[in-house]
Amino acid sequence: MLNLSVILPIYNEAESIPLLFNKIFETLKGYQYEIIAVNDGSRDTTWAELKKVAETNKNTKIINLKRNYGQTAAINAGIQYSSGEVLVLLDSDLENDPADIPRLLSKIEEGYDVVSGWRKNRWQGQFLSRKLPSLIANMIISKISGVYLHDYGCTLKAYRREVIKDVKLYGQMHRFVPIFCKWQGGNIIEMPVNYQHRIYGKSNYGLFRIYKVMLDLVLIKFLDKYMHRPIHFFGGAGILSFLVMFLSTALAVYFKLTHQKDFVQTPLPTIAAMFFIIGVVMILMGILAEIQMRTYYESQNKFPFTIKEKVNF
Repeated sequence: MLNLSVILPIYNEAESIPLLFNKIFETLKGYQYEIIAVNDGSRDTTWAELKKVAETNKNTKIINLKRNYGQTAAINAGIQYSSGEVLVLLDSDLENDPADIPRLLSKIEEGYDVVSGWRKNRWQGQFLSRKLPSLIANMIISKISGVYLHDYGCTLKAYRREVIKDVKLYGQMHRFVPIFCKWQGGNIIEMPVNYQHRIYGKSNYGLFRIYKVMLDLVLIKFLDKYMHRPIHFFGGAGILSFLVMFLSTALAVYFKLTHQKDFVQTPLPTIAAMFFIIGVVMILMGILAEIQMRTYYESQNKFPFTIKEKVNF
């Protein structure tokens, strides 16, 4: 039987807690488990409700953050204080069905390292306003990351500890955890899970979050391709800037020599000067990033690789 940790990031879900935990307890009968419930600075009576649950069920461990740090930080706290060999992340708003947990665990037992939930029936009747933007966002993330999932936003996922224990989460990176796990050699599968409309409260998500996801995706791509060689990224941008500078200079000189325009009659000299400065700054940033990267690894005795298996050591 798998030793299981269920991690619940919770924010202002006091009304949902009794029903949520009853469903989890019912589902996990017969399992060896712990529940790590992280109160992310809720402003309602969530903490009081969690303490009631913890008093009646000793498998429930609760963490109270000093303020609202966001879902990623709450998940990170749950991971750091968990002890199970398999970690299951679950939303606390009842949109994820705890009854799906055994189905995810069965895939883990088949040999997968990450099982990602897919809310296949979400956004019915809201194709243009919600479903289409979600489809486009997930397609872009899959194309850029190389990890093909239909639903990155689904919190319901199961992980083997060894593929997630070294993942450091910042900002709003929780939706990209499968990508980090894939980088560490994790074997990922996606499976449809039940989607239930929330009974209490209102969603904290909106379309305005899309731009944040796209910015996080740019960072993910940088970390994937250039974390160990940042000079190639910044230096490449610098070289491109120098090319623009040379083209602008050559064109300005051509206009001058052919008596078409003097330097003061065209913006080309200004453009050339601007891109020269940008090129120099980019290359200097690349050098500084290289120094930072080496400091990061060498100061902590880290290595820019992970080992899957060793024999006779």
